[in-house]
Amino acid sequence: MPHRPHVIDQLISAKAIAARIEELAREIEAEFKGTEMLIVIGLLRGSFVFIADLVRELDLPVEVDFIEASSYGNATESSREVRILKDLRGKIQGRDVLVVEDIVDTGFTLHHVSLMLKAREPAKLRTIALLDKPSRREIDLKADWIGFEIPDKFVVGYGIDFAQRNRDLPYIGTVRFLDQG
Repeated sequence: MPHRPHVIDQLISAKAIAARIEELAREIEAEFKGTEMLIVIGLLRGSFVFIADLVRELDLPVEVDFIEASSYGNATESSREVRILKDLRGKIQGRDVLVVEDIVDTGFTLHHVSLMLKAREPAKLRTIALLDKPSRREIDLKADWIGFEIPDKFVVGYGIDFAQRNRDLPYIGTVRFLDQG
């Protein structure tokens, strides 16, 4: 897909993200207090910055693993077909698990991954998403923790991309395409 000219308007500042992650970490610690090891599973690629900051805030023993699931490719709309491109390396049966998602939009990806992981019989499975777009939901699903609820706008930054660009921004921004008159 060719690069479309666009500008990015800041929606959520890096400072606001950091403060919210601190709050979320305290809530997660309370939920998983006493765990022998929390398996934190990041959904690649968009969650990598969020998961790095989150695990550094958690005062719990953590193990990190990743799943790469895709329902977007280089498009701005979900294809509704979730493909697992990379599965976990470790076993989760009988273990405490936290699934970390960058954004819940239609809900297809988190729903598919959660069902797949529940079938592996973890002791406890919880979900967290940095961003939530409830207006776009097509599946009845809500993450256990949400960083920020956002409007139905295409966003980038803080690990989230548009055709592999803009992941490096320290904030969340909305994309405005210049070729849309």
